[in-house]
Amino acid sequence: MMKLLFTRRRHIGSWFIRFVTWSEYSHVDIVLDEHYLIGAIAGDGVVINSINYRLDKASKAVIMDLPVHSIDDAVNYAKSQLGKRYDWWGVIGIGLKRNWQDDDKWSCAELAAAAAKHAGQKPFDSKFYHRITPQHLLMLNFEKVKIK
Repeated sequence: MMKLLFTRRRHIGSWFIRFVTWSEYSHVDIVLDEHYLIGAIAGDGVVINSINYRLDKASKAVIMDLPVHSIDDAVNYAKSQLGKRYDWWGVIGIGLKRNWQDDDKWSCAELAAAAAKHAGQKPFDSKFYHRITPQHLLMLNFEKVKIK
């Protein structure tokens, strides 16, 4: 299972993303192990952070188990993207039809969806590849556990 951590903050950027995507959550990370996660962060790009760091900033959080054929493939793919830039256009213009499979820059949800795809889980129909948000991932029918 690939674990995804969805969070939200008391921050204007978090509010904006939740507002335009009709979501409870504004961010998603891939959980690497019991201590660390990887995700695309505005201003930082793709980075590894501690789970405690993310949860300390979160006002609400939930974990979802996403079945994949190989968690190692998902993690290795996500790690291969470390240092890539944040995809501002993907967030600002969700309707601009940017193909999230162009792996030169990432939003948090684009990175999670691409890692899942590389691990054998094709979460979305290809006609939706231009707009992957935390809400789209959250709407997948897999078990979720509220942690905050």
